[in-house]
Amino acid sequence: MSASDSQTFIPPRKVILSKEQLEHFQASKTHQDIVAYIQSLNEAVVGVKLTDECSESPGVKAILGVLDRVEQIAKETPPVDNQASRFGNPAFRTFYDKVQEAAPSLYTNLPNLPDAAIPELAVYFGESWGNRSRIDYGSGMELNFLCWIICLERLGVVQESDHMALVIRVFWRYVQVMRVLQSTYWLEPAGSHGVWGLDDYHFLPFLWGSAQLRGHKHIKPKSIHDSDIVDEYSKHYMYFACIKFINSVKTASLRWHSPMLDDISAVRTWDKVNSGMIKMYLAEVLGKLPVMQHFLFGS
Repeated sequence: MSASDSQTFIPPRKVILSKEQLEHFQASKTHQDIVAYIQSLNEAVVGVKLTDECSESPGVKAILGVLDRVEQIAKETPPVDNQASRFGNPAFRTFYDKVQEAAPSLYTNLPNLPDAAIPELAVYFGESWGNRSRIDYGSGMELNFLCWIICLERLGVVQESDHMALVIRVFWRYVQVMRVLQSTYWLEPAGSHGVWGLDDYHFLPFLWGSAQLRGHKHIKPKSIHDSDIVDEYSKHYMYFACIKFINSVKTASLRWHSPMLDDISAVRTWDKVNSGMIKMYLAEVLGKLPVMQHFLFGS
């Protein structure tokens, strides 16, 4: 899956504007590749804890360095006084612009990366942090981060042997940086499902998080209602870390603010939860026009 130096790179642009175009995308090789990649990462973390030993290749280490730098940029860009609204702090736009300006220097340590690929990569990377004009964030932006990783793998920065690290180190670090942005700039949940989303912002940590728990002898899906278990296992599993985060920002019970997660907790096994999450991702993210009309296609 490597891209040759002779490849022509294209700045990503929107191409899905109608239901017909979405259906065409769903039947395409690109769609197939994204789904296969999600499933490959999924299988790489079955039974794996966040705290497990995990080898980090030079490519993985370099990506983690990029994410650290993004967090640093956020910390150097405090929110401004925003009388108009609690959501959507305008300082996010300054942060966004700084990340775009830093793009060339951010990429210097990524191994095997052709310079010609940087403008295309920078678009996916920039959109991974939220939308500049709307100051919002949702599963479509999370998908941009996934596409950035797919591009890096095709360019040879990382490879299939890195898949475990890409989930439990790289993706989880990305979620932690996103939590900083969400709490600093009060990003509006994009196209909010309202209470019907998995949480206001993310989907993939629940999907891969349920893979981590497949076959676990003691913890069951209903364990999310036990605060001691949530507390104890949030260090080891993305799914429980996300539940802990939701409980920390919402006051009512899970049943009220996250009915979808509440329903899923009645499923008997993590295998079933995990396969259901993949189906739901295909339907609710890759299969929804309001999400995919913002999706960008490059080379």
